[in-house]
Formats: sequence, structure tokens, C-alpha cells
Amino acid sequence: MRKNVMRLALCAMLFALCSPVDAQQSKKVPRIGVLRPDSSANTMVEVFRQALRNLGYVEGKNIVIEYRYAEGKLDRLPELAAELVRRKVAVLVAAFDSGVRAAKNATNTIPIVMAGVGTDPVEAGLVESLARPGGNITGVTLLAVETSSKRPELLKEIVPKLARLAVLYDPANRGNLLEVKQVQTVARPLGLTVRSWEVRGTNDFERVFAALNKQRPDGLYVAGGPLMNANEGRIARFALKTRLPSVYDRKEAVDAGGLMSYGANRVEPLRRAAMYVDKILKGAKPADLPVERPTKFELVINLKTAKQIGVTVPQSVLFRADKVIK
Repeated sequence: MRKNVMRLALCAMLFALCSPVDAQQSKKVPRIGVLRPDSSANTMVEVFRQALRNLGYVEGKNIVIEYRYAEGKLDRLPELAAELVRRKVAVLVAAFDSGVRAAKNATNTIPIVMAGVGTDPVEAGLVESLARPGGNITGVTLLAVETSSKRPELLKEIVPKLARLAVLYDPANRGNLLEVKQVQTVARPLGLTVRSWEVRGTNDFERVFAALNKQRPDGLYVAGGPLMNANEGRIARFALKTRLPSVYDRKEAVDAGGLMSYGANRVEPLRRAAMYVDKILKGAKPADLPVERPTKFELVINLKTAKQIGVTVPQSVLFRADKVIK
């Protein structure tokens, strides 16, 4: 009898010791999918990681992140999005309009967080409204298309003699098409003639550059998006070499030698995306989380470039600049 009691006691002890281990092993670690059209070298991803760490999520410990990058090849996005869905991610974080669109087409159940889209997500059909998205998508918009009307105005202010404006855009990018329309709308009141140049891939740039050399416009407007971002250094060098005043939607192009940029802060949407992920993992539904609009827009000017191309930037513009590169 005593032996039986001892055996039962030993079994109970072993069961008690093993239970926490089994519970720990059965506890699911949430898997987050990150989908970007651009390169894996993009430093923006580190901003997202750090924001998650600040919220208590440590990659490889209490959260797993699956990264998928299209390396600028937008036709790869649908399969990459489908791959993340097959991985059963708890939340899918997508960047740029093309990334969010691919994610939306891949799933209508997994929560999708927009990490900065350029178009109006309501007009693009991604959400029902900014206040109540309604479906499985929420996040942050950059309003890049809305700010596109401001860029020609600023370029005209810096270059008063600006009359012929060349616009580089990617016709495969829906946001770019809307952006071109916006630029054309504001062109007439500014006394500008706009000519748009399609760039469908990396190999198109040299052809367009050669044509611009012959046309000799007074200024260059570069639409946003993965293709232009991946080649912004190349574009900036061309503009500098040909003494062409150029305007962009993000400061990285100005760091690379472009004349100026105006657009929403690109870092904040990544931080905000991490907060959306946190809320969703804690039980919130994307349909009930309002889409956020940017609150800060940055004007960046490269005075070194201005000097090289023979442009004098008015003090009135410099006073409004958030960053001046000398």
C-alpha cells in the first residue's frame, strides 16, 4: 500500500513539474508579416523593430517577424503576400499602396496594418472611412498625393523663371497616376507647362534622361513610390549634372543631391504601425481602429546643390525649411 502511495505522490510531483513546461510550449508566439516593395536594406524596418521593442516585443522571444521584400519588382508582391498568409501571420504590416493592395487581395480575414500609403485609402477602396475602416485594414496614410500640389508651388517659389516642368512617374503605380493629375491641376495657375515621362523599370531611366537632355525642361518633379525611391540617387545625380532643379517627396533624395523635398515624415508611420500591431495583438479589431493622417510635413533643401546648379534659394523659403543641407 505504502509503495502505491509513494508512486502516486511521485507521479503527481512529476506532473506538477512538467505542466508549466507543457503550458509554455503550447503558448503561441504571435507571428507578424512585413511586406515591402523595396529593398531589405531599407533602414525603415529597423525603426519598426525598435518601436516594437519599446512596446515590450522582443523578436525571437515573444514575437516572430516574417519579412518579405519585392526588391522593387512590384509583380512579386501578390505571391509574397500569399506566402505570408500561408505562414498564418497574426498581423500583416504592408508598406506603400502596392504592398497594401497585394495584402488586401491575399486575405480578407488577417488584420492588415498600413505603414504609410501615399493615396487616400478611402478613395483607393482600401477602407470604408478613416474614422471607421470597416474591414480588416487600418493604419497610417502619408497623403503623398495631396501634398503633390504643394511641391510645384515650392519649386516655382525657388525658381521664379520655372515654366516647363518634367514629371517622372511609374504608370504601374496607381498613386503616381493620381499624383500626375494633381500636378497638372496646379500647373496652369502657376504658369507651368507639364510634360509627363513614363518610367516602367530601371532600364527606362537612361532613355528618359537622354530625352530630357534634348527637351531641356526648367525643372524636374519626381513622383514617389518604390521604383523612384530605389533610383533616387541616380535621378539626383542626373539632375545635378544637367543643372536641373528637382523636387521629391522624401528627404533621402535630397541627401543624395536633389534640390528639395516636401512630404510627410516617413519615420513616424513605422512607429505608429507598431502601436497598431500592439493593439491588434491585444484584441482590438482593425475595423474599429481609425486610420491616422500625418501631422508633420517636412521641407528639406540642399543649399550645396542649389549653389552647384546656380539657384538662389529665397530667405523666405529657407526660414520655413525643417532641414537645410549646406
